[in-house]
Amino acid sequence: MAKHNELGKEGETEAAEYLISKGYTIRHRNWRSGKRELDIVAQKDGELVIVEVKTRRNDEFGRPEEAVTDRKIRNIIISTDAYIQRFEIDLPVRFDVITVTGTEPPFQIEHIEDAFLPPIW
Repeated sequence: MAKHNELGKEGETEAAEYLISKGYTIRHRNWRSGKRELDIVAQKDGELVIVEVKTRRNDEFGRPEEAVTDRKIRNIIISTDAYIQRFEIDLPVRFDVITVTGTEPPFQIEHIEDAFLPPIW
């Protein structure tokens, strides 16, 4: 596996551990709907929380959350709809971004709650 892929997986693991430490329950990691994927699906306080994880070595090429583009948001929304239907979920949904920066633990973690809202098409 390429080094950047390994770092990405490590970042997702760190993000999941961070969420668990904050009282979240992890429902799924890397849940797939066709070619689309939800990084982390969590739940806390009666809310379904969809978490996009962005891991970077540093912010030399911009902040990690800037990589969550409009296209990425559309794919997350489509996948979330499929997830809700598949598991018959009737909970409010929140979309968060967790950024993980660094090359090895301890990573710098930033949790951006309500990072975006579903677009109106």
